[in-house]
Amino acid sequence: MREDIKARLDEYTRMINDTLSVIGTDIPEGTKSVCDAINYSLNIGGKRLRPVLALEFCRMCGGDVSSSLRSACAIELVHTYSLIHDDLPCMDDDDYRRGKESCHKRFGEDIALLAGDALNSYAFEVISSEAEKGNISYETGIKLISVLSSHIGVDGMVGGQVIDLESEGKNIPLKTLDSLQEKKTGALIEAACLMGCILAGVEKDYSSYLLAKRYAMCLGKAFQIVDDILDVEGSFEELGKPIGSDKEQGKCTYVTALGLDGAKEKAKELTDNAIKYLSGFEDNEFLTELTKELLIRKK
Repeated sequence: MREDIKARLDEYTRMINDTLSVIGTDIPEGTKSVCDAINYSLNIGGKRLRPVLALEFCRMCGGDVSSSLRSACAIELVHTYSLIHDDLPCMDDDDYRRGKESCHKRFGEDIALLAGDALNSYAFEVISSEAEKGNISYETGIKLISVLSSHIGVDGMVGGQVIDLESEGKNIPLKTLDSLQEKKTGALIEAACLMGCILAGVEKDYSSYLLAKRYAMCLGKAFQIVDDILDVEGSFEELGKPIGSDKEQGKCTYVTALGLDGAKEKAKELTDNAIKYLSGFEDNEFLTELTKELLIRKK
C-alpha cells in the first residue's frame, strides 16, 4: 500500500479507535461484567472497515468528517455485536476472534449475549445523542437510523444469518448463496457507505448515493469471497481464528460453489466493478487503493 494511502487509513483507524475507547467508558452501577465484555470485544483489534467507509464517503461527498465521527462509529458497535453473536455456540461456535478468546469464552455465554444486545441498542443511542448535541441534524439522525436498522434486520444481516444457519449441510444454489451473503456480509457494508453519503447531506435519489450503493454491493460480495478463500488458504496466525471452519460446519461458500480459481476470478471481477463505480466521485484515490488492497488481503 502506498505510504500516503496507508497514512490516511492509519489516521482514520486512530480516530475510530480513540472514539470507541471513549464510547465504552460509561459503566453504570452493577453492569461492570457486561461493560468489561463490551470493551474487550470493541478493543481487540479489527480493520474498522465499515466506519472507514462511512467516513470516506462522507469526505468524498463534501461532508465534515470530524462532526460525523461518532455517528460513523455506531456501525462498528453493530458490527462488534454481530461478531459476538456469530461466535456463540448456538451460531458458528468459534472460540477465537482476532487471535484472542471469543467474548463468550472469556466472559461466559450469558454475558456475551447481553454484551451483543447492549452494543446493538447503543449504536442507535449514539446516533440519536449526536442529533441531540447538534453534531448532526435531527433529520440526518433519522435517516441514519433508518438505513442502519433496515440493513441489519430480517431483510439484512439477521436475515442472512438465518439463511446461513438453515443452509448448513446443504448444497444450495448460487442464487441462494448470493442472497445469503448480500444480507449477512454485504448489507452492513452497504449501510456504512450509505451512512457516509447521508452524513454529507446526499439524498437517496442523487447519483452519488446510487453509485455508493452499487459500489457497496460489489465490494460486499468481493469481501465475502475473499473471506471464503482465506478460510481455505489462510492461517490462524494471519486470521486470528481457526482455518477450515466453513468446511467443518458444512457451509456452502463461494469456494465450494465456484472452486478456488473461480472464486478468485469472481472476486477480481467484482473488485474491478466496484472501482468503476468509484470513478463517479472526485478525489477517489484513497478508496480505490483500499478496495484493491482488500482483494489481496491476508486477514
